[in-house]
Amino acid sequence: MIIGVVIGESKPTEVTAQSSKPLSVGEYVIIDSQDGKILGLVERSAISSEALTDVRNFDEAIESKEVAEINSRDKNYKVKIGILGFLDKLQKGHVVIPAVPPLPGTSILEATSQDLGMIFGPTGTEWIRIGALLRNSSIEAKININKIVSRHLAILAMTGMGKSNLVSLIAKHVSALNGTLVIFDYHNDYESLDISKMNYMMAKINPRLLPSDKLAEVIELRENADKQQRVLRESLTESVRQSKEFWTSLEENVAAFGRTTKGYADSASRVLDKIDDAKHRFSDILDPDCGDPVDLIKEGRVNVLNIAELSERQANAGLAYYLQELLQQRKESVWERKGKSTKRTYKFLAPIFVIIEEAHVFIPKGEHTDTKYWASKVAREGRKFGIGLGVVSQRPRNIDPNVLSQMGSLAIMKIVQDDDQQQISSAAESLSKDLISQLSSLNIGDALFIGQWVNLPSIVHIDEVKGKRSGSDLDAVSEWSQTDKFKDIAKETTHGLVQKDLLLD
Repeated sequence: MIIGVVIGESKPTEVTAQSSKPLSVGEYVIIDSQDGKILGLVERSAISSEALTDVRNFDEAIESKEVAEINSRDKNYKVKIGILGFLDKLQKGHVVIPAVPPLPGTSILEATSQDLGMIFGPTGTEWIRIGALLRNSSIEAKININKIVSRHLAILAMTGMGKSNLVSLIAKHVSALNGTLVIFDYHNDYESLDISKMNYMMAKINPRLLPSDKLAEVIELRENADKQQRVLRESLTESVRQSKEFWTSLEENVAAFGRTTKGYADSASRVLDKIDDAKHRFSDILDPDCGDPVDLIKEGRVNVLNIAELSERQANAGLAYYLQELLQQRKESVWERKGKSTKRTYKFLAPIFVIIEEAHVFIPKGEHTDTKYWASKVAREGRKFGIGLGVVSQRPRNIDPNVLSQMGSLAIMKIVQDDDQQQISSAAESLSKDLISQLSSLNIGDALFIGQWVNLPSIVHIDEVKGKRSGSDLDAVSEWSQTDKFKDIAKETTHGLVQKDLLLD
């Protein structure tokens, strides 16, 4: 069925068309060119009225409205269509852009389920369903898991637009495929995720394994406190690391350094206070007897590491350690398989996918962090050694652009801020300005998918993970309504305790 005609100047990458009805941005159409059928994506859609153009007042608007309703030719439906490639080639997984632009007058046809099904819903175990095309809801939208593990993924959106739902959906599919996934959960969003092969744990830091500067971060010594930093550095000896009583041995060394080194008594005293404070405040996190925390990660499981209890500096030190160790173990695994290494045992025999929530905190633009260093290294080397990186953020403008540019696939949900859109545009050169401008109009659960995990750019409505409470908004009104009820229960409990005490007396 013809729904439009190519008009004006056409190019190998885009055409303008006059359509017979309004077409939605994100809708796929067929350009029936002289060289074969071409698949196109509507990137901009505009409607105008001849009668209602240049109207100067309300009365004229009412009169023009009546004229427009009578004249069947009054409405003008104009669309810009981005050319994606020849349809038959795309159905075989190849992108071939026409060398000669479609001629003006070429017919625009509706894209059918038969046209699109093979492109957006390929068969194969590496292709998993993620939702349906937003404008063609009968067409499944699938993504290639292999591509995000080898080429990395960024999930970018405003708060509340469905980032954690997409992460949960990916986690469910990875679990079904017996894959290994590690989620660094900064806000405890995934504790209630209903997955059978899930390994939920509190992230731990073994202070024995940290270099002195990282231990200083963890116990929250100030970076510019040079004398305190030296006290800790000189005191953290190999014998302390091997000691059965780590904290006691460290404190003894710090105290001794303060006594024997001129001018360092006060600094040593402050370090002792910091150690004592850290031991009590972070006893569940800083565990010198936990062994290697990476050993808690289980292969073939969705591993959720809750880092919500860690301070920002502690979380940074912890994430850097995990990323460094995971990358090293994957290297050892690959080298051993090639007969190049027999240095040590390694745990992870198969590829790993790592997701960092709140990536702008740990991989910041214009600032050095250890996590940023190791995330950059994983992004560069992950393909060779089978470790994929996923970054999730509501502030793309604050993520290091070098890391973001290495994300081979992107899921972009509603983004309003211009500087966020510009950062995304820089990271995804294939994304047109017209599609970028549509990001502010997306609804909850809608996302623009681009990159190597999809055959073609697509706007998708993502499936909702049932039974998942994580990331949802609080029902404040409902909770407020229960306040008086809770108070009454508390009063009854207190009264009962008083009566019991009187009887005991």
